[in-house]
Amino acid sequence: MEFLFSDGNYPFAVALVLMLIIAVLEGVLVVIGLGLSQLIDGLLPDVDLSADGEVPNMGLSRFLAWLRIGQVPVLIILVLLLLFFGLSGVVLQSLLMSAFGFMLPAIIAAIPALAVALPITRLLTGLLGKVLLKDETEALSSASFIGQVATITLGEARQGSPAEARFRDQFGTTHYLMVEPDDGETYQAGDNVLLVQQRGAVYQCIRSDNKHLQ
Repeated sequence: MEFLFSDGNYPFAVALVLMLIIAVLEGVLVVIGLGLSQLIDGLLPDVDLSADGEVPNMGLSRFLAWLRIGQVPVLIILVLLLLFFGLSGVVLQSLLMSAFGFMLPAIIAAIPALAVALPITRLLTGLLGKVLLKDETEALSSASFIGQVATITLGEARQGSPAEARFRDQFGTTHYLMVEPDDGETYQAGDNVLLVQQRGAVYQCIRSDNKHLQ
């Protein structure tokens, strides 16, 4: 602990402590219905990417776009950057101390630590951005479930009491969802139903005579 908070590691220790504070604060704010991430996003300038992914040739905007600001929440990028900056600096100073018996001045050690932290942060935010984009695409595609024929798999579907159903889309992916009759009928496991509208997480359905590919 003494090594971590020594003069040579001071900026790295501060970065790690700040990262932990931000993570805890965000968790607390989320519980009470607020969001630190949205506040930070609102303080930053808009970063526009062209259709082919090029970054505007402007200093700050170019750097923010390089870090994938706008693709991933700023708070996540900040936490990752603080984490890898802190870890890189501490590891560097630890290696120097073990091998040569000294540490670099903090202001000098911060340069290679930042050089390591920035590309790692960009790499991870790129991967995370693909995951978020995939989730968003899947969320949007749920609207295309309307008109599909699903099969009740678990429970009894009555008005006010949805049951589980499934269907397989044209790509062979099986989707599970909750359905509730829109026509006042009751559906049992094995019944085929037509999805007619979505209300929140539940899909309204009517009886279908078409056989569903299970």
